[in-house]
Amino acid sequence: MEISRKKLRTEVLERIKYVKTCVMARELCLLVRTNRAVLEPKDVKDICTYISNLCSEEGCLEPSQLCQKAAEAIGSKNEEKYLELCAQSCVKCGEAKRPTPRREQYVA
Repeated sequence: MEISRKKLRTEVLERIKYVKTCVMARELCLLVRTNRAVLEPKDVKDICTYISNLCSEEGCLEPSQLCQKAAEAIGSKNEEKYLELCAQSCVKCGEAKRPTPRREQYVA
C-alpha cells in the first residue's frame, strides 16, 4: 500500500509542477498575445521574461530562449520580430512534455 501511495504522490507533485510552470506559461503567453494592443511594451517585456523563466524552470530551454528573445525584440520596438519569436515559442511550448494521464487499474 505504501509503495502505491508514494507513486501516486510523485505523480501528483509532477502534475502540480507542470501546472505551475507549463500551463501558467501558456496561459500568460495567450493573454499577452491577445491583449498586446492594450499593454505597454514594458509590460509585455516583463511578462515575456517571466514566461521565459517559467519555461527554464521546467527544463524547456528552447521555448525559454525564444521567449527571452521575444522580450528583447519588444524592447527594441521590433514588433514583427517579437510576434515571430513569440509564435515560435508557443509552438515549441505546445510540443513540450505533458504528464501522461493516470490510468485506472482494474483489480478483479
